[in-house]
Amino acid sequence: MQTFTQKTVVITGAGSGIGRALAHAFAAEGARLALNDYRAEALEHTCAICRASGASVFAKTFDVSQRSEMEQFARDTVAQFGSVHIAINNAGVGLGDYRFHEMDLQYFERVMAVNFYGVVYGSYAFIPYLLQEREAALVNISSVFGLTGIGGSAAYCASKFAVYGFTLSLMNEYRDTGLRIHSVHPGGIRTEIGKNSLDYASNPSHDAFQKHFLKIPPERAAATILRGIRRGEPRILIGSEAWQLDLSTRLFPVWGNQLVNSIIRRKMKNIQNR
Repeated sequence: MQTFTQKTVVITGAGSGIGRALAHAFAAEGARLALNDYRAEALEHTCAICRASGASVFAKTFDVSQRSEMEQFARDTVAQFGSVHIAINNAGVGLGDYRFHEMDLQYFERVMAVNFYGVVYGSYAFIPYLLQEREAALVNISSVFGLTGIGGSAAYCASKFAVYGFTLSLMNEYRDTGLRIHSVHPGGIRTEIGKNSLDYASNPSHDAFQKHFLKIPPERAAATILRGIRRGEPRILIGSEAWQLDLSTRLFPVWGNQLVNSIIRRKMKNIQNR
């Protein structure tokens, strides 16, 4: 897909971070936008900036873990613009550092509901419309945490591994169509995922994690994703750490995973001791 002008682009989780940066980037390319977030005020801020640049914007506030809401969003988008060319399942939620047996399983279930089932519902709702186009793209946002297991992050890793596996399956299912499927694996993007985490108010580690690990501007992530869609790249890795982690864990699945975990634990310990 070489041009995004007058293409209809759907983005969930567009109220901040990568979602907002993607909306701005596609607006600058002349795309029509269908945007979602569960926070009305944040979503409206994104919409205002995109409309100011001349983009046509349709927005809807809802929780992506609600299947009926997602399916209605798809119908409303087509009613508004007549077609869908790109659907980006970006909405996600974070969680703090917990040993699995000590965590509240309601947190685990909520992370899976948003991060995984939100992607499943978005894909299910929009693929029928995407298949009607000569060329189209489905973009599912996983994570570097979807490439290797990180201790203390079982819920988040499980959700992002699930997204990756699900997306790989879709790549093979729709290989012979005009629909291109992309799995995106961002490294440490400077977003508000810490502040938007389920346990932010009760877990002081989020601010330290956000300050020391999330350094890549979301605008850079958005530019990388747009380039990946243009080039038809099945896997889109964002940031040098994503490339390094991917290479080390693919070449050395056990040793590479242990090394990554050791580095993260050492950094977190140093931060906590400051």
